[in-house]
Amino acid sequence: MRRKHYSTAVLLFLIIALLACPAACAASWVAILTSVFGGGEATEIVQEGATLTLAYSPEKEALLSELINDFNAQGLTTPQGQPMRVKAVVLDPDAIIEGALAGKFQAISPDSSLWLNELDRRWEEQTGVALVGETVRYAVSPVVIAMWEEAARSMGYPEKSLGWSDLLEKARRDPDFKWSHPSTASASGLLATLAEFYAGAGKTRGLTVEDVQRQSTLDYVAALEKTVRYYGEGEWAVIQRVLQEGPSYLDAFICQEQLVIYYNRQAEVWGNPKLVAIYPREGATWEDHPLALLETPSLTAEQRLTFSRFRDYLQSPEVQQRILQAGYRPRDLSIPLDSPDAPISPRYGADPTQPKTTLQIPSAEVVEVVRDVWWYTKRHTNVYLVVDTSGSMNGEKLENVKEALRVFVNQIKGDMERVGLIEFASTASDRVLLDELKYNRADLLTTIEELEAGGDTALLDAVNMAYVRLQDRGDRERINAIVVMTDGRENNSRISLHYLADKIKRGNASGVPVVIFCIAYGDDADWGTLKVIAESSGGQVRKGDLETIRQLYKILSTYF
Repeated sequence: MRRKHYSTAVLLFLIIALLACPAACAASWVAILTSVFGGGEATEIVQEGATLTLAYSPEKEALLSELINDFNAQGLTTPQGQPMRVKAVVLDPDAIIEGALAGKFQAISPDSSLWLNELDRRWEEQTGVALVGETVRYAVSPVVIAMWEEAARSMGYPEKSLGWSDLLEKARRDPDFKWSHPSTASASGLLATLAEFYAGAGKTRGLTVEDVQRQSTLDYVAALEKTVRYYGEGEWAVIQRVLQEGPSYLDAFICQEQLVIYYNRQAEVWGNPKLVAIYPREGATWEDHPLALLETPSLTAEQRLTFSRFRDYLQSPEVQQRILQAGYRPRDLSIPLDSPDAPISPRYGADPTQPKTTLQIPSAEVVEVVRDVWWYTKRHTNVYLVVDTSGSMNGEKLENVKEALRVFVNQIKGDMERVGLIEFASTASDRVLLDELKYNRADLLTTIEELEAGGDTALLDAVNMAYVRLQDRGDRERINAIVVMTDGRENNSRISLHYLADKIKRGNASGVPVVIFCIAYGDDADWGTLKVIAESSGGQVRKGDLETIRQLYKILSTYF
């Protein structure tokens, strides 16, 4: 880019304009002057005017996308005539946090205020001031145990009020009972874990660090966590799999009430089995869906005004009724939840009179301790990383995979998780033996850095090697899993796909259940083969490319 040259007259005009400008437009002029006087190459500064960029979490996309379109269609303008518009970006909450820290948005609406606390903490570490400004709540939804109606009735529902202790008893009594909650990296997972700690402490409010660290509380939570099938990236991903697979996927899982309603509306049309929302009798937490303004240095007065108008729009009686119809509980408490057309009803597996007890969200310090202690109480993992290093992986592909593998290992904070590494090219070979990360984390990271590409693709032999290792260990206390990645087609194994798939099905039925996650890296990867491998174990296959492979490994790390 060529350096811009400005005459003395132009510079003088800009300075005079800044001095004369009211405070409302000062930020825009500061941006222009930064472009003029900043060091190095000058860059074009494009002002958004009154456009408010809002990032929100995906579970409410159907609702918010419609509301934002209708808001924009009103044609509102500022006193200066600028159009007031909301520009929507749909992201997972952790990506919302990263984007907010990078100054990409002026407002956010994650699924829980817990994310706002984390955002402020990280921003204050960098700047010494808070980032989250005005915050309102336009919709809420309790966190429930979603369960198939038939399974719930076998436990005494609806006559009996069920809770965490009933879930624990059922999972202990029936080894085939599969339930899950997301990791504490998600709001629903963290809120469910807080509820478990409250239940273990025998309290409904005022949870303290001492309560969390008390041995009786830890024992209770650990006993419950040991029955989890595996964890995952969040409630929205779970509900999508439930829609596809029904009861064969899980018997029960954690999500917000609204998603139970969302599922049942579709199930009613297709005649599929019904979910019911179990509101833990020990007490429930809530996802509160905040709308928060971000006090970034570049926030304009016009964007602030757009935020105010959008805030008022979401809280208007008409929109609050639409929020109820979407299955959320509106902020406006004067709106009845039990009207004939309200979806929070037994027809859709929900109960407007529940939950009877709401748990108090503890202090940020306690929440952080719960998040840390969870790594001690959770069900631990034996996981093999199986990595393609054949010739087709040479160059940028392998470098990206190395970075993705480092992300995977570093995202697993607990040192008690066991991870091993098998690579395959013309043959499969153990590179790092399965062991707890407190012993082999450094070795894993070093070995990942040393991976080199060359040879053919013995995919099936490598998966078989990892599977045999896990079956021979025979560890039923832990989650046993394989994460396998390939960019090509099997061409050098000694065993067949049919043999391997049959072996996995038989082994999982009679031995240790092993779940396999497959990553098809690039367009040349054999999706069909990977799909057979994953489905034989009850796992799943994902597609990645040069741009997404790092995020994909990060997501899969949340399962462990």
